[in-house]
Amino acid sequence: MKCVRCKQKAKILLKRHNAAFCNECFLYYYRNQVTKNIRKYKMFDKKDKILAVISGGKDSMALWDVLVKEGYNVVAMYINLGIGEYSNRSQKVVESFASKNNLPLIVKDIKKEFGLDIYKLSKTLKRSPCSICGSIKRYLFNKVAYDGGFSAVATGHNLDDEAATLLGNVLSWEEGYLARQAPVLPQTHPKLIKKVKPLYSLTERENLYYVLLNKIEFLHEECPHSVGARSILFKEVLNKLEEESPGTKQRFLNGFLEKGRRHFQDVSEKLELRECKTCGQVTTTEECSFCRFVKICNHQQET
Repeated sequence: MKCVRCKQKAKILLKRHNAAFCNECFLYYYRNQVTKNIRKYKMFDKKDKILAVISGGKDSMALWDVLVKEGYNVVAMYINLGIGEYSNRSQKVVESFASKNNLPLIVKDIKKEFGLDIYKLSKTLKRSPCSICGSIKRYLFNKVAYDGGFSAVATGHNLDDEAATLLGNVLSWEEGYLARQAPVLPQTHPKLIKKVKPLYSLTERENLYYVLLNKIEFLHEECPHSVGARSILFKEVLNKLEEESPGTKQRFLNGFLEKGRRHFQDVSEKLELRECKTCGQVTTTEECSFCRFVKICNHQQET
């Protein structure tokens, strides 16, 4: 088996492209995919200041490394969500990479800085920890980006993530979510920063190859709360289809983006955006969920 680019011995087979690469040419292919995605969707350019959200997993670590190597102005942010030793191990991985490569890193610890406890909030509000985490992360992504003058927030969402999300939304006919699903979530309010997914066309396995070839440390374990998540089931179903017909995920997602998404634009949610009375960030209610979380946790500590 020969590399399709240099004709030397191939090491990595990508069935969905009917192609094989040597290590060096795979890295060329990978970087080219990322820069092509950025240009195609006009995510950002070299003069923009980008906030890359890093969890310590292979996808976000690959995102961080490739954006830096391609010369983009990147600042990373890690959020310690207080999920026991999992969060602490993740933070060590991220801090180690930043230190070794002399890269800027913002760390937010929700317990130390804001007194937030996702487990207490989950119990009090009768919501899953994942739901609480999601609300907190979205708030901090945007607030840090807005306060820091960033042009965009970049996340490590990959092809597997996007295809599984799309399958879930189609099965439930979540028209509002289908209207918004795209590699770029544009700015809809002066205080809402654009969200982008430069790795949306690359698979989990391709991100794994990238970090292994570059000898990048990453946290191998998944968040303990991801066990049993419906998204995992959707990924397993799509993986089975991919085995039988390589390229299924890519065709499914690209077909939706090119042909299907436009049919949902008329049903896109028309939300009334306002500024939170407490913090001034954008919300659809008088006070944002993050500020309510802080008040609940402060009250619990006082009592």
